[in-house]
Parts: sequence; C-alpha cells; structure tokens
Amino acid sequence: MAAAVISAKTLSDLEFNTVLQQVSDYCITVLGKEQVLKILPISNKETLLSQLNFTNEYLASFENDNRIPNHGFDSISKELKLLNIENTYLEISGLQKISHISLTSNSLLKFFKKFKDYYPTLHKLSNAIEITDTIIKQVDDIVDRFGDIKDDASPQLQELRRSIAKVKSKINTSFSTALNTYHNLEYLDDIRESVVENKRVLAVKAMYKRKVKGAIMGGSKTGSIVYIEPETTLQYTRELNNLEYDEQEEVIRILKEITNYFRLFLPLLRQYQNFLTEIDIISAKAKYARSLNAVLPEITSDKNINLINAYHPLLYLNNLEKKEKTFPQTIELNTNSRIIVISGPNAGGKSITLKTVGLLQLMIQSGLLIPVHERSKICLFERILTDIGDNQSIENHLSTYSYRLKQMNYFLRKCNKDTLFLIDEFGTGSDPELGGALAETFLEEFYDRKAYGIITTHYANLKILASEKEHMINANMMFDERSLQPMYKLALGQAGSSFTFEVAQKNGIPYRLINRAKKKIERSKVRFDATIAKLQKERAKLEKTEQSLKVNEKKKETEASKLERINEKIQKKLESYQELYDSNQRLIYLGQKVNDIAETYFENKRKRELMAELFKLVQIENSKRKKISAKQKKIEKAKAQQLKKETDKKVEAIRQKKRKAKIVEPVITKPKPILKVGDHVKMHDGKAVGTLDAIEKNKGVVNYGMFTTQVNLDLLELVENKSRRVKTAK
Repeated sequence: MAAAVISAKTLSDLEFNTVLQQVSDYCITVLGKEQVLKILPISNKETLLSQLNFTNEYLASFENDNRIPNHGFDSISKELKLLNIENTYLEISGLQKISHISLTSNSLLKFFKKFKDYYPTLHKLSNAIEITDTIIKQVDDIVDRFGDIKDDASPQLQELRRSIAKVKSKINTSFSTALNTYHNLEYLDDIRESVVENKRVLAVKAMYKRKVKGAIMGGSKTGSIVYIEPETTLQYTRELNNLEYDEQEEVIRILKEITNYFRLFLPLLRQYQNFLTEIDIISAKAKYARSLNAVLPEITSDKNINLINAYHPLLYLNNLEKKEKTFPQTIELNTNSRIIVISGPNAGGKSITLKTVGLLQLMIQSGLLIPVHERSKICLFERILTDIGDNQSIENHLSTYSYRLKQMNYFLRKCNKDTLFLIDEFGTGSDPELGGALAETFLEEFYDRKAYGIITTHYANLKILASEKEHMINANMMFDERSLQPMYKLALGQAGSSFTFEVAQKNGIPYRLINRAKKKIERSKVRFDATIAKLQKERAKLEKTEQSLKVNEKKKETEASKLERINEKIQKKLESYQELYDSNQRLIYLGQKVNDIAETYFENKRKRELMAELFKLVQIENSKRKKISAKQKKIEKAKAQQLKKETDKKVEAIRQKKRKAKIVEPVITKPKPILKVGDHVKMHDGKAVGTLDAIEKNKGVVNYGMFTTQVNLDLLELVENKSRRVKTAK
C-alpha cells in the first residue's frame, strides 16, 4: 500500500488524528481500534478506490434488507504466537476463541459469496480466503458448552473419569459410614462435618481426637474441634489423587494433539483475524460516514477539485451536538484556477474553509467518505503541504516569521504539479511591505511550478497578483454590508475587503480617529479597498436576490407538484366512476336480456327454451370474466363496495341540496293528475320518459322501450296524457 508523502505536521495542522480517533470509537474490536489510529493517506489510485468502495458498500448495507452479519471477535494474537512455538499447547479458552473467529469468518465469507452482486468489492476482498468447518468441528468434538473437555474426547479420558466417579462414590460411602459410627459414639461436634482443602472431614471434639483413626487436617480457632479425615477414606483419596493426575495428563495430551493439528491452519487463522480486523475498520468508517451524511464523490484522473456544499467534519459534528448550524462551502480548483487567494475580514471563515479542503483531501485519500454533495469531484495528490496556525517555535527559539520562512523553504524544495499547498495568513509576521513582496515572490514560484493551492491573506499585492495571473483566482468570505456580520460563504472570482475602517466604526472608534488613520496611508490603497468593499456589498445583494428567487422557484415547484397530485386524484376518481358506469350499463343490459327472455317465456311457456337461453346468456357473460383468486376477488369486491359507498354518499349530498332548495322555494300545490294506462310518465327525480302499460294495486308498469319496471304510482309524474297525444297525432 503506497502511502502519500504527508508530513506529521500536515496531519496535525488539519486535525486528521482527531478524525481517526472519532472513527476508532465506532470499532468493536481492540485490533480494529489500533489499526484505525495507524491509517495514513494513500496515493495509489487503485488501492484507494478499493478502500473507498469497501466503505461505500458497507454504508449502503445500512439501507437495504441484506445487512452484513456481525463481525465481532476476541483477538487470537497470543494464540497465534503460541502456535509458532513447538511443544506448547493452547488452553481451552484459546481453542474457543479460535473456533469463534473461524465461525464468524465463515459466516461473513458465505454472506459475501451469496450477495456478491450487492457487495462486489467486499466479495473480492473475501474471495481469496478459504471457508472451512474443520476447525470449528475439532473444537466442538472435544469442548462442551461449559468450556470443559468432554468425557468422550478420548477413550482413555472416558475410562479415567469413570474410575474417578467410582472412587468418589466409595469415598462418600466410607465417609458416611465413619460419620454415622463416630456420631453414635458422640465423638463429633454438633456441626458433625466440614470441608478442608476440598475434602470432607469429621468435626471431632478435641477430647476424642485420639479415638478417631485418620489424618488430622486442622482445627477450629478455639481449639475445641479437630478436623480429621477418616482412615477408611484415606486410601480412596490417594487413589483419587492418582486418577486426577492421570486425567490432567490426558487432558494436556488432548490439548497438545489439537494444538499440533491447528498449527497446519496457522496461515488461515492469521487470514481470518486480518480479514475480521479489516471488516471492523470498514464498518467503523461506514458508521462515521453515516454520522456525517458523507458520500463517495467522483475521483477524477485529471487535476480537478470541485467540492459542492462541503462541511468541515469536526465542526459539523460539534455543531450537531450543540444543535447549531454549520455553513457549507463550495470551492473549485482546476487547471484554469489552480490557486485561490481568499481574502476578507477576520472571523469570516477563511481559515475554516482552508482546513475544510485540506481535511477532506486527507480523508478521501485515507479511504474515508466525505460530507459533500454527491455531484462533487476530487483528485489525488502525492503531497499536501500546510502552514496553518501559530507557528512560533519556542523549542528552537524561532519567531513566527522565522519559522514561516523555514516552512517556505521546505515548500520550495517539495512543491510540484502533484502538490496541494494550504497557507493561512500568507506573508504575515514581518514588515507588511517587505513581507508582502516576499510572499508575492513565493506565490509566483508555486504558480510557475503548476502546484495547486489555497492561501488566505490581507495583502493587497497578493490580491492584485491573483487578478493578473491566468490560472490564479481571487475569492472572498462574504460579509453583510449593514450588520457587518460574516455570512460564512465563499464567493469565487473577486477579492475581499478587510472592512478595517467599517468594523472599527461599528465597534465605537470615533469617526475623527478613523479619518486621521485614512490620511496616514496611501490614497490609492484606500480607494482600492473601498472599491473591493463596494463590489462585495453588490455581490451580497445579488446573493440575497438569488436566494429569494430560489425560494420563489421552490414555492412554484411545490404548488405545481400539489396541482399534479390533485390532478392524479381526480383522474383516479374519474376512472373509478367510469368503471362504475360501465358496470351499471352492463347490469341494465343483462336486466333487459333477462326481461326479453321472461317475456318470450310468458308468451310461449317453453321451459326448455327458457333454460337454454338463460344458460347461453350465463356462458356469454362468463366468457368475458377473467379468472382471479379468492383473495383478489375479495379485494375487488371491497373496492367496488367502497366506491359505491362514496358514490351513494355524494348522490345523497346532492339530493339533500335539492331538497333544501325545494323547501326554500315557494311551494305551489298543484292538483295531482290521475294517471291512466297509455300516459307518458317519468320518475320525480329522473329524466327518462316511459309509457304506463298497466296499473295494479297502486303500482304501475312503466315501459322504457329497452326494458320495463314496476314503480309506485306516488313516485311517478305525468309528462303527457294519452288523450292529448291521440289528438295531436290526428
């Protein structure tokens, strides 16, 4: 892995180690934390892209259903060292750690193999590692879930443990016999027995200690009790000790055997640990990226940096905790504007803009995603040189300016076309005129070497140089012209005023003193600074106008999308009503057909013909139907019922309105006409006109031409009576 040439001072100036500390907090393993703190920027593009894709894929796993399995493990570094030493053996805890690390590795390896389309680079990382269950099986065969060697780990161990169980049984039996015997003789204290050195002993009254045969194991503090192991159990205890010694020797033999077997897997076990450590680092980077809303920008081959809405990571997280706003910056470096000279008043955000670019460059070259807009672009540099902050060297007895000159000398030795330099308050620390001239010379040299860089300055000559050089550009941190408060926004293409006199006036310095100060400097410089200030104010106004236009545009877009949603709803309702209308028309048609069949049957009384016609009608209708599942049928029925309810509700509302309108209007009572057969009639709330064919029991049969229906006479009204129609016809 080729590391970029980045000095410790640059890493310190840009607070890169603080970022690494924050990333390490997301690691869940000790090895992962240690490795994260050792991360250095990478200059090899292929290696770097792999690292970035690892992080980007892991970040994507937080949002999809195929979450990456847990990768936690206990370090096996100690066990790996022991495996390198002959005639050593691993403890049971070591075997369990090796088994767990194998199980975790296998789980991840199988996962990345299964979901290689989702995680192509992570699959590539894991593809070269062997998947094997042998290690896990070997440990499971000899170690139980309580962390003890199983009885059947070997035939010898099984036999020894059976013998141990038998001897322990004999010890208990013999001890119980002795206990009962001496208790009956009243030689024992009230407590009867105790345990000394993991052995059961008799609690014998001191006066009877010579009458109890056995080994004295101790006594009470008062001396009233003597603890004796009965003679009958002593021989069994010796036998037990011998068996337990043999058991321990057999356990060690088994552990040595499995340790020797695991020595064959030493390279694979190292791979497993390195793989899981790498996954832990990638996981930590992804979690850190999520906390920053970071993305992977486009990595370009040509020298082009275009950071859109870039945030300083440390400032962003700090402000997020305080619930304060962080102002993003948009900045671009390319072949046409390789060097940016940022000017403007102090506390306007110049230094933080400089640090943002530098820290984001370090992060992206270390495989970390950065908090920028996804359309941002970034390139790689072999060197990043910085001169930021208070550089007074107490240790070497150097002043700020002397130290900065040493830095410039270092810059001149290292600066080339693959270098990004970042200098804060360029040229300060010496006489303004002389220091400014020297700073201008340095800047010209960096320019001629085609280096890329950003500097912040108050020197007018550097602002003029930036406006004169073809591939150099001025920029300023915008200031509100009324409140003289910083806007924390970088504006490219124009130098910034320091607002020296304006800020002094705002802070209560008498106007006469400010005028005296103005007279003490060159008139041309005051005019130059005033012109810059005026241009900045104009830019600020344009910025506000642009923001206002964006807000209006956003409102229009919101309204347009709202109207579009309403239109979609109306369209859906129209489609639903059309479906209901078509359904009703179909039912009317079916009713008419059934009525025609019924009328035919009424005339000819032929049942067979009636059944044939009905069956034919049903078959025709069924041929039009699509076969759907019971569940779908239920859904369709529910939808139709819901639509019918909505329609009925709206129809009822319209009827209510009509009824109210009728109540408001003056009611003119007309004599109700007597309806006769042959009259033309219609429903009170309908438009269709039909002929009254028959009247039976206050109900009329109305013929509408295509079908007939029976209606209550109270619901009908006369359109034209029969006698009048006949006269008209004559």
